[in-house]
Amino acid sequence: MTKWIIDADHSVARFSVRHFMIANVVGLFNKITGFVQFDPPDVGHLSVEAEVDVGSLTTGLTARDEHLLSPDYFDAGKYPKMVFKGKDVEPKGKNGGRLKGDFTLRGITRPITLEFEYFGPVKSPFSGKQCIGFGASTRINREDYGMSWNEMMPEGAGVVMSREVSIHIDVEADLATD
Repeated sequence: MTKWIIDADHSVARFSVRHFMIANVVGLFNKITGFVQFDPPDVGHLSVEAEVDVGSLTTGLTARDEHLLSPDYFDAGKYPKMVFKGKDVEPKGKNGGRLKGDFTLRGITRPITLEFEYFGPVKSPFSGKQCIGFGASTRINREDYGMSWNEMMPEGAGVVMSREVSIHIDVEADLATD
């Protein structure tokens, strides 16, 4: 299969989690590295290895970012990377499908499934390189990865933060030249 290098400047992972059970907090990680093995347009055969730099987290509020990077949540000092390795594909239409793989967060590895859509290939008008793109999404239970900190809301109104976390990843990758 052809190797494509993830373009860290044009790739991002976003998450959304219910806060106070009335609104969503959205955060993003903007340092993703890795590669995709893929021969366009055959979405039935692809593999991905990607690392996310946990320290690249931003929610737009410094105090919240510091709390999320603490041992209560991501524990970035001890676990600086999240890793996804996927290779089991179930095609869905000609440009998408489900990619099953292993996701490691806080040293805990569990299977997840990403619903994905493929875009490309195109030739960059700036670099002249062949590029492809993927959009993917999934949901996880943060407690499955040791992120169990929470507090009850007053008057039984729920908890500060939901267990379910929605994740969306946008990846651009360039044809490897080596």
